[in-house]
Amino acid sequence: MSDVSRLSLSSNSPTATSRWQLLVLSNGHGEDVIAVRILQALLQQSYPPDIFALPLVGEGRAYQQLDIPLIGAVRAMPSGGFVYMDGRQLARDVRGGLLQLTWSQIQAMRRWVRSQKKLGNKNAILAVGDIVPLLFACISGANYAFVGTAKSEYYVRDEVGILPRKSRAARWENFSGSIYHPWERWLMSRRRCRAVFPRDGLTTQILNQWPIAAFNFGNPMMDGLEPRFNTQQLYSINSQQQEITRPLIITLLPGSRAPEAYKNWEIIMVAVSALMGSFREQDSFVPNSGNVVFLGAIAPNLDIKIIAQTLQSQGWQTSTELPLPLPDDQALIFQQRNVYFLLTQQAYNECLHWGDVAIAMAGTATEQFIGLGKPAIAIPGEGPQYNPGFAEAQSRLLGLSLILVSEPAQVPDQVRLLFTHPDRLHIIAENGRQRMGQPGAAQRIAACLVDKFG
Repeated sequence: MSDVSRLSLSSNSPTATSRWQLLVLSNGHGEDVIAVRILQALLQQSYPPDIFALPLVGEGRAYQQLDIPLIGAVRAMPSGGFVYMDGRQLARDVRGGLLQLTWSQIQAMRRWVRSQKKLGNKNAILAVGDIVPLLFACISGANYAFVGTAKSEYYVRDEVGILPRKSRAARWENFSGSIYHPWERWLMSRRRCRAVFPRDGLTTQILNQWPIAAFNFGNPMMDGLEPRFNTQQLYSINSQQQEITRPLIITLLPGSRAPEAYKNWEIIMVAVSALMGSFREQDSFVPNSGNVVFLGAIAPNLDIKIIAQTLQSQGWQTSTELPLPLPDDQALIFQQRNVYFLLTQQAYNECLHWGDVAIAMAGTATEQFIGLGKPAIAIPGEGPQYNPGFAEAQSRLLGLSLILVSEPAQVPDQVRLLFTHPDRLHIIAENGRQRMGQPGAAQRIAACLVDKFG
């Protein structure tokens, strides 16, 4: 039984009153995953809480996998949590029972707080996401902390100053001097809000201009990405030139949401075909005599057979020769001439660490790849998540580390520019690490929660 399982069971035991109680609110799959990282770090503290969860969007499977008890109703909405991108998605959610679900969740949260107070337990709420769980926490009557995953000052400014924006709606984002609007800052400045954990140092710096207890502890998205391999295993000795070489590795990130990810994959494969054509040119920029590996990071919930069919329709032949020591014996291997293509659903961390550049149409995965100091080339899709609006906003968030193109045929030129200007790669590496932060944020946040609430 896991530590979380034992902790969950202990909440029903007679000695449970000796522990402090924590309710986690989150509003999306990505937010659930970030919350769970923090909770896992909390369990390693010397004085961990009993943990409960209330996912406001989706079914909270990340919590359920760790046997963390859910205190209220959960339901998957038609939008999948992307209502802020499209008013039509919000309308679909309202028809799907969003208002009734929200009211029942508010009641469940308040019942939990009242019951803990009646038992005399120390209790607190951790809100993870945007203004929705933050507002829930504020009206709960309990002390709370907030992990702000949705907003960053980088959307509107960098270290030099405000970014130029064309539309009036875009300028509205920063009308009060921060990406966080006055009503959001009001919720963060309440006496019962004991800690705020923004996603980067620039956002923390801006929030500290107001009476907000904001801490620059980093971004939990960069935790848990350690690979299971020795980096030296990627290198081999070129028998003819007697020098150490490694292939150029291009990571492909189509996203995890079906059916959108399948459409994204079709677009990515157009870019791959364009790259294959550029590799055959006499002045090809690819080092090591065209030794290239495409590495497809396919989410476990997607059907890898659908992904593989696209490769086969474009002339990729199945192969048994594994060009990399991939820790996935279920990986699918394809080959065209001396170029390899690997599809894996079990080696996500390796896909991030091995890639020299990514072709990306994903949210979290793109940010994590860039946070490791690597460049990514993004192609807007049809959405609902990775649409032109989302991609443009992500390019502001990630700065020069994310190269936005309008068509997949433009990818080869951008890859060529990257690998013929090594100084630019160095600047990109520094930029990505600065914007996404160093690993270990979950441990730092967990220690702070124990200090504030334990």
